[in-house]
Amino acid sequence: MNADEIRELLEQLQRGDLDVEAAVRQLADIGGSLSAPTVDAHVDVDRRRRCGFPEVVFCEGKSTESVRQIFEALTDHGQSCLGTRVSHEQAAGLLQRFPEAEHNPVARTIRVPNGECDPLLGKVAVITAGTSDRPVAEEAVETLRWMGCGCELIVDVGVAGPHRLPEKRERFADADAVVVVAGMEGALPSVVGGFVDCPVIAVPTSVGYGASFGGVAALLGMLNSCASNVTVVNIDSGFKGGYVAGLIARRIAGPR
Repeated sequence: MNADEIRELLEQLQRGDLDVEAAVRQLADIGGSLSAPTVDAHVDVDRRRRCGFPEVVFCEGKSTESVRQIFEALTDHGQSCLGTRVSHEQAAGLLQRFPEAEHNPVARTIRVPNGECDPLLGKVAVITAGTSDRPVAEEAVETLRWMGCGCELIVDVGVAGPHRLPEKRERFADADAVVVVAGMEGALPSVVGGFVDCPVIAVPTSVGYGASFGGVAALLGMLNSCASNVTVVNIDSGFKGGYVAGLIARRIAGPR
C-alpha cells in the first residue's frame, strides 16, 4: 500500500464510506509494511545480570538489518555490544546507526560502548605464532577490550625463531592469563606454558598447508600439550579464547 492508497483509505473513513473496523482490517492486511521490520532473534537482555556480560552477536549469516536491531535491543537496555565475524557491508550499516562504534576490519569485529568509562581490570597477554594468525588474535583482543580487561598483543614469536619468545617474556610474565594463537603444528602454547604460572588458552588457527587440515593438526597438537596449564578452544575461535581469558583475569582482579 503506497501513500496515495493510504490517503484514499483515510478519506473514505472521513466521508463515512468506510467504517473503522473495515479500515483496521485493510491496514492489518498489509502486514508489517507500515512498521519497522521484525527480527527473528530473541535477544537475551538478562544475560549481563546472570553471566556478567551482555549477549555477543555472531554476525555471519545475518542481515545488516537484523544485526542493527539486535544492537538496538541491547543499547536500549543500557548494554554494550560486541559483534563478531562482521562483514564490511554490515559494519558500514552499523556505523551509520552507531557512529560511536569501533570497527576492527582485521578482527572482523564491531563494538558499541555503553558510555561507561570504568578502569581496566586484570591483564591478558595475546600471543601469536605468526603474523598470519593475527586476525584471530585481534578478535581475542577486541573481546578483551569489550570486557574491560587490560591486554597486551605480542605478534610473530613462533617456534621457528625460538629466540623471539624469551625476548618478549617481560611483556607477558605478569599476565593473569595468556591467549596463544597458532596454526601449522600448533606448538607455541606448550612453549609459552613452560614460561608462566597462569592459565594458557590455546587457540588453533586454520593457517597452514594441506596436511594441517584447516587447523585440525594444530588443534590435536594443542590438545596433546604436555604443559599442564594449557587448555584449548575451537579452531579460529579468537572470541572464545579472549572471553575465557577475560573471565579469569577479571575474577583475579576482584570486584570493581
